Amino acid sequence: MVPALSLAETLVATPAAEGSLLQRAVRTATGWVGLVIIFVYSFLIAFALPGVSEVVLLAPLDLGLSRPARLSLIIVVSGLGKAAGSVFAFHLGQEAKQSGPAERLIRSSRFDVMEWTERRTVQLVQRYGFVGLAGALSVPFFPDTLSIYAFSVLSEDYLRFAAATFVGSVGRLLVTLALVGGTLVAF
Repeated sequence: MVPALSLAETLVATPAAEGSLLQRAVRTATGWVGLVIIFVYSFLIAFALPGVSEVVLLAPLDLGLSRPARLSLIIVVSGLGKAAGSVFAFHLGQEAKQSGPAERLIRSSRFDVMEWTERRTVQLVQRYGFVGLAGALSVPFFPDTLSIYAFSVLSEDYLRFAAATFVGSVGRLLVTLALVGGTLVAF
């Protein structure tokens, strides 16, 4: 049987994952400094970096913890980093909502990304509220920066937004581990 992280490593070994200095730092992060690297990476992926957040599961850390304890620590630190980064994005969204240039720039693009994202996000918010955001952010290997920005324009509750992004981030990593484990059991 192939270890789950070997399959996870294959899944996140995209050209972007191999080419990014920060992603390579995450994949080789060890010790307590490694936790800081995971936090910073997760913070940045929430609002600025392209790529997948699941790469944090590959950090070896080498803290003398069992595999479940190591993965749990990685998941919590990553969730906190992404929640903090999302709140920063949320703040930027609030500013953009008031200033308008960012929205005008997005609306003037050839693709009507803003309308599609707003429509989907509004549907999620109207139907499920912050639980909808958490659910959307739980989808593995899908960039969530756009959802975070779109949702930030529609809401003003920083605390609930941070909680939803934390839950969604943790959920995403747990779903990734479950999918990887389930895939291995199937073979």
